[in-house]
Amino acid sequence: MSRIAVRFAELKAANRAAFIPFITAGDPDAETTSALLEKLPAAGADLIELGVPFSDPMADGPAIQASSLRALKAGMTLPKVLELVRKFRKTDKATPLILMGYYNPIHAYGTARFAKDAAEAGVDGLITVDLPPEEDEVLRLPAAAQGLDIVRLATPTTDAVRLEAVLDGAGGFLYYVSIAGITGTKSFAEREVHAAVARLKAASGLPCVVGFGMKTPEQAAGVAAFADGTVVGSAIVERMAAAVEKTGRVHDALEFCESLARSVHGARG
Repeated sequence: MSRIAVRFAELKAANRAAFIPFITAGDPDAETTSALLEKLPAAGADLIELGVPFSDPMADGPAIQASSLRALKAGMTLPKVLELVRKFRKTDKATPLILMGYYNPIHAYGTARFAKDAAEAGVDGLITVDLPPEEDEVLRLPAAAQGLDIVRLATPTTDAVRLEAVLDGAGGFLYYVSIAGITGTKSFAEREVHAAVARLKAASGLPCVVGFGMKTPEQAAGVAAFADGTVVGSAIVERMAAAVEKTGRVHDALEFCESLARSVHGARG
């Protein structure tokens, strides 16, 4: 079993949802990201999404866009992202790590070479937001050959016909985008998300996690009561930026992650 499958099986046995933080690799620098990665599991992270910075992150709101620009300015590249993963795996062999980003850097790196290097570094899954199911064979096939899961996105506009394409070749878990729009800019209607997650889980045996729009421990807990996991990104990235500007440390961001994890893990009593 993959690390992702093992972790969700453990969570299901414990009757709790996953807390999945998102951070941008290299924001504000590689050393800070490495330190944060090392500490996130102890802060309650069950899986980690590591964002690969890109100059035109079209699915992301202002906070994550700014984090990508800070990371690129500090010299972060895709090979350096993989080096961060290698360093993380020296001390953590269990926590699933998913790279989230855009296809252009992967294409420039060489898709087959990237899949091999990512798997060897310790990556477990890939979310490539601008590569739709109809076109992701270029990445999905080499990824599958290396044991990497292609995590697919479903949205409020994903109808039954589209869902068939989304599920075909999906792996690891399904990522439900709770809002129609970019990250960190809108709130969501919990009742609508609940209904969407129920529909996705009925159509697939994969775990279903929810992201985009989660800003508070209370919101995360509300979703964790029925979803298999909650992803929080922009709210963490905002605290990273504020903490670095104010103190040069990531203490505030880690405390926030701890509060999110407590809420998510306690959502089902």
